[in-house]
Amino acid sequence: MTIPKIAIFTDDAGWHGKQLEQAFKNLGYDSVFVSLTECRFNLENQALPIFIPEFETELPVAAFVRGVPGGSLEEVILYLDFLHALKIMGIPVYNDANAIERSVDKAMTSFLLHHAGLKTPLTWVLRDRDAALAVVKNELSQGHFVISKPLFGSQGEGIRRIEKMTDLPWLTSSHGVYYLQRFVPSAGEGCSDYRVFVMNGEVMATMRRRGKSWLNNVAKGATCERIEPNSEMIHLAIQATKLLNMDYAGVDILEDSEGKLNVIEINSVPAWKGLESVCDVTIAELLAQDLINRYLKTT
Repeated sequence: MTIPKIAIFTDDAGWHGKQLEQAFKNLGYDSVFVSLTECRFNLENQALPIFIPEFETELPVAAFVRGVPGGSLEEVILYLDFLHALKIMGIPVYNDANAIERSVDKAMTSFLLHHAGLKTPLTWVLRDRDAALAVVKNELSQGHFVISKPLFGSQGEGIRRIEKMTDLPWLTSSHGVYYLQRFVPSAGEGCSDYRVFVMNGEVMATMRRRGKSWLNNVAKGATCERIEPNSEMIHLAIQATKLLNMDYAGVDILEDSEGKLNVIEINSVPAWKGLESVCDVTIAELLAQDLINRYLKTT
């Protein structure tokens, strides 16, 4: 009997990939690590119009997305095209291309959160440098710091906080686009926020992250502490995830100095090593079970 195979799309399997591989194996599925850079369309082959390494004779029964490579606009669109095409052909993709597109693009995420009435920091996304400088100068004059982020990115890379006029030379664009947010100080002493892990519309685990500076990313040295989320935090995290139509997500929430909760970011390929270090859950097992139970056992 042939063991069904799942494609795990990633350029670096690492600890998370190995955890997923073992979780799928425990449930009777093989998995293969594949980079989207190695895929291609081959429309001469009617049965297999998408070439995926190690799936030359049969497409995977499902695909799990752990990363979409960067690159030129054309390259990124092509990578997402592969995910779109798999779904069109009836292959479950977890998270699918629509969810990836909405979440990796911080501008669209901010717009959707704002449009849905979910509290999120005041944001500006624009092309003109003079206009961007005017925004920052106006915010500074009102006593607000400004966060400058790359439009695409994760784990705190490329983020700067502009605190005074002499910081203005730090204001750089991301391929010609300026993504600016009003800095929201967190409640209590120091800097902290919450990572809420949502899967299939339910909160699986939550931790507080305390940063060494104003950045609270675990990759930047933040410490983790398990917490029990309140009903407002649960509602906000679930609504944010549904808004982007995601199978699973890491929702970053910050409690501001007035005690109000703000959605800071929604991650479609969240890490969970820090979360597991403080919470009594095995995330990879939960994800594998959810994919199989919802998308494969019903077909």
